[in-house]
Amino acid sequence: MRLLLVEDDPRIARFLAKGLREQAYAVDVAATGDDALYQAAINPYDLVILDVMIPGRDGFEVCSELRKSGQRMPILMLTARDAVEDRIAGLDHGADDYLTKPFEFRELLARLRALLRRSGELRPAKITVDDLVLNTGAQSVSRGGLAIPLTAKEYALLEFLARNSGRVVGRAEIAEHVWDETFDPFSNLIEVYVNRVRRKIDEGFPCPLLHTRRGSGYVLGSATGSASAEATEETIPARRGKTASSARKSHG
Repeated sequence: MRLLLVEDDPRIARFLAKGLREQAYAVDVAATGDDALYQAAINPYDLVILDVMIPGRDGFEVCSELRKSGQRMPILMLTARDAVEDRIAGLDHGADDYLTKPFEFRELLARLRALLRRSGELRPAKITVDDLVLNTGAQSVSRGGLAIPLTAKEYALLEFLARNSGRVVGRAEIAEHVWDETFDPFSNLIEVYVNRVRRKIDEGFPCPLLHTRRGSGYVLGSATGSASAEATEETIPARRGKTASSARKSHG
């Protein structure tokens, strides 16, 4: 999932962005109200974390402008002001929730989950695709009962594919939801990560789950459920054996 973090304090912005990325969120950072509105106009976001006291147009104005432009993603406002009037003002301008500084990072994560649940974008506690199981809370993956170690970005990619299992997902859609604004659309980074994930979840198993649809994108699912998917030269052949742990390598 891709978030927009609007925070003018560089230290706080770095801390929050780092923590959120470690939770497999893609994060873009804006330091001013105008920059936030520009980013929201050109990028699709699943949620916005918006500080009230930012240069230029403040958080209230930004929130109001986002709603006027038809943006319906959840907005969580951050502020050092704890007055009831400020919280009411934020909610009246279109915010969905309010968090007062200082706060515990785990509370921020809990509020994000609650907002995504309300918007229908919640990560379910468990995602199962054939014998592949993702525990979204722990960000752990197993297949056939065997644990599969993934980096944060590999996990984010696999979770996005799993949440869209059975349908073809193109490069542009993956870039929008798994990577942030620093992503270079002309790079082969997506292909590199798809190959890494494919090796980790398919190698050593008789039925490959991650398929390439030539010219269209990728689809996660069994061969039966993904009959339209075409295996390409990227597909790793199955290997015989009771376990896959010896065949996997960890990728950073």
